[in-house]
Amino acid sequence: MLLETKNVRKEYRIGSEVIQALRGVTFGVNAGDFVIINGPSGSGKTTLLNLIACIDRPTEGEVFIEEQPVSKLSSSKLAETRRDKIGLVFQSFNLIPVLSAYENIEYPLLLQSASRSERRQKVMKLLDEVGLTTMAHRRPDELSGGQKQRIALARALVTEPRIILADEPTANLDSETAKTVMGIMKRLNTEHSAAFIIVTHDRMINEYAKKIVSIRDGQLLDGNNSASP
Repeated sequence: MLLETKNVRKEYRIGSEVIQALRGVTFGVNAGDFVIINGPSGSGKTTLLNLIACIDRPTEGEVFIEEQPVSKLSSSKLAETRRDKIGLVFQSFNLIPVLSAYENIEYPLLLQSASRSERRQKVMKLLDEVGLTTMAHRRPDELSGGQKQRIALARALVTEPRIILADEPTANLDSETAKTVMGIMKRLNTEHSAAFIIVTHDRMINEYAKKIVSIRDGQLLDGNNSASP
């Protein structure tokens, strides 16, 4: 299994109060899966995403990536895992404003010390795949919301990660642009064989899922549900 969580719990302390963000979450994802996790604000979905992304650690339980327990990894190995195996797509895009679209996509490859020719080949290929070759030299403030999200998606894929995590990727988009972005995600999921895990409160995008999971009050409700083919 590519990714697995086993009885994951996460607690936060605020003064004398203990907040149970996750209450024993167990689920798994295979290569090529397209999983949508539904849940309202405060349900624990972003906390779960942060644990899978190796940004945070569970209070109890374990996260496994390619059968490797994340808790056993050193800080440097965690950083390598985030860099090489996980791509992140954010609700607010998180593009670097002073860099062009091309440079934003290229940036993760600089962290991997990829050669200039390799960087150019990969960046131009992904710009073509998301339909924004002509926007390569534009900065984020010259792009629409949908174009920014497509650049963010290309950036997440450029290192060829096994897992793509998206936190409310359509929240700042109108309905038609959201459909376009989700269609591109679905196509890239097939073409790149990466597992996509998307957390959202927008049930309109469930039609794109191979598997749908609901989370409420820190617990999964229907982790075995599958979308219709």
